[in-house]
Amino acid sequence: MLQAETLQLLCLTATSGVPLFSRGSAKQLPFSIIGSLNGVHMFGAGHGAQLMSCETDRGSRVVWGVFQESLMLIAVSGGGGPAISELQLRRLLENVWNCMVLVLGQDELANIRNVERLKRELRSCFRLIDMLLERVSDEQGFMGDLTQCADCMLLSHAGLLQEALDSFAQAAESEFGCLLVHGRVALATEKWWSRLTSQEVVVLSVLVHSLSGASSCDYPVFLPQGSPTVAIRLLSFQLLPGVHVCVLCGPKPSLYKAENELIGRFWSTFVENLRSCLEQAKHSTLPPSVSLRWDIQALLLINRESRRAVTFCPRVRSGAPSEATPLLSSARRLELLRLFYTFAVTRYFICQEASASTTSEDFSKGLTHVPVQCYLVTDECKCYGLQSSQHQLFVLMDLSVPTFALRTVATQALSAITAATGF
Repeated sequence: MLQAETLQLLCLTATSGVPLFSRGSAKQLPFSIIGSLNGVHMFGAGHGAQLMSCETDRGSRVVWGVFQESLMLIAVSGGGGPAISELQLRRLLENVWNCMVLVLGQDELANIRNVERLKRELRSCFRLIDMLLERVSDEQGFMGDLTQCADCMLLSHAGLLQEALDSFAQAAESEFGCLLVHGRVALATEKWWSRLTSQEVVVLSVLVHSLSGASSCDYPVFLPQGSPTVAIRLLSFQLLPGVHVCVLCGPKPSLYKAENELIGRFWSTFVENLRSCLEQAKHSTLPPSVSLRWDIQALLLINRESRRAVTFCPRVRSGAPSEATPLLSSARRLELLRLFYTFAVTRYFICQEASASTTSEDFSKGLTHVPVQCYLVTDECKCYGLQSSQHQLFVLMDLSVPTFALRTVATQALSAITAATGF
């Protein structure tokens, strides 16, 4: 029987079902359940059926994924905790696989020569995997694990910092540079956005965030889509606590040269600018110039062209009348935002993997058009989503907002953000 409030990730060899690791909740699943989860998948495969997911009558959910016909990943979510959709679990498996490729390379995972050796090597992925598991119910507003878009923060005055980043990357003989503030992409070079896939940007951001305790780092990585078999160097430097700059480069420059010559040359004059970024990050992922209505409880804005996303979850109401109801907790609002995103992209909006379940496929088949807006009224809030050729916006609003006004509020929020930031 699956335990309540369980979120576990299992990794086994696809052919023989040998357990390689288990991560997640403190109490691991019994070996008998692990064997059963593997056995039922193998039984289906032996009879020409592909078992992708199942749900128990107690709210537990299991999702299977086989990668490169070599490794099987199984995500198990028990009932009783935060609601976790099938789409979330399936993308969790994909992100975990990408992290494993990022650290070990695809050849090492696709061609298993020694199981015990692979078990030892996989330990180097555990911190990344644990961070991905934590982000499924994260209270900091990270959504990239679900949306597969880079989590970003939008800066007020980015021009000078963008020039510094471009110059620093060029001096490091790289076209791929990125500035992160508390794990979110604040700025990046043009090639970082255009040449790296959104999944690669997500896992690289998680990796740099996981290395935040080091002042500098020279880390070999494999790009899951761009370079899964040949390692390249990731140089990461802490400019201030919470602010990191990183580049993807070749054999030059050395870590010593980059840290002792390039960092000081290009970043020493921008310390106050970087402190301003940290100060903004304490309050919002949006710049102060963006003014939103007080009755917006949270929102997720995705740029579909660049595969970037920004999440806004205010800590306090600004300009709210005295009779306004208190905000829901941040954790609950972010959970509802994730659930509404899943609801919208699996039933209405165009999404790469919208058909995550048979229910969603059957639902969308009944539509004679491509919806561009949807709304949902719950006991806790009202939700509105809209989609254009460039953006997707998902907004949680107070119950006090009239249903007929949801579209207007969402459209105004989109205009306010894009006009002030060009996002």
